[in-house]
Amino acid sequence: MILRLITPRRTSEKLVGLDPAQLASGGIRGVILDLDNTVLPWGSPAPAADVVAWVKRLRAAGIQACIVSNNFSARIRRVGEQLGIPVVGRALKPAPAGFRRAMAIMGTRPATTALIGDQLFTDVLGGNLLGMYTILVEPLSPHEFPTTRLVRRIERLFRSRVVKRVSA
Repeated sequence: MILRLITPRRTSEKLVGLDPAQLASGGIRGVILDLDNTVLPWGSPAPAADVVAWVKRLRAAGIQACIVSNNFSARIRRVGEQLGIPVVGRALKPAPAGFRRAMAIMGTRPATTALIGDQLFTDVLGGNLLGMYTILVEPLSPHEFPTTRLVRRIERLFRSRVVKRVSA
């Protein structure tokens, strides 16, 4: 049961490796993005040029985006402004409230929303609990919040098993 809940529908090395046109052709109309180590390296103040270009390609494909983060600093708002997309902070992932707020902002429902993140127990679990199309990406940086490092130790026990299930 737990493996099913933390198994993403798809994996990608990084966010910018995903094709927005392919997501759109699969019925995706909104994308919920994790912030740290998905959109940008942990603690980084601004998204890289390739991420800015990817968000533009997402819009061109007719897909809306919203950042959902457990982070509560002004940094999350600045990154959202830099990308021109809304943000939901203090989301308490994997709880569904933050994800639901993002879908309400985008006007989407779980069946037409993809969740892209780098963690099994916050991003993938939260998205799967609501029935979203979940995509696991590799973390952009080994640096992260101290409590995240602890969760990563547990995640390592499951990660290879769930990624193997996606590949099979």
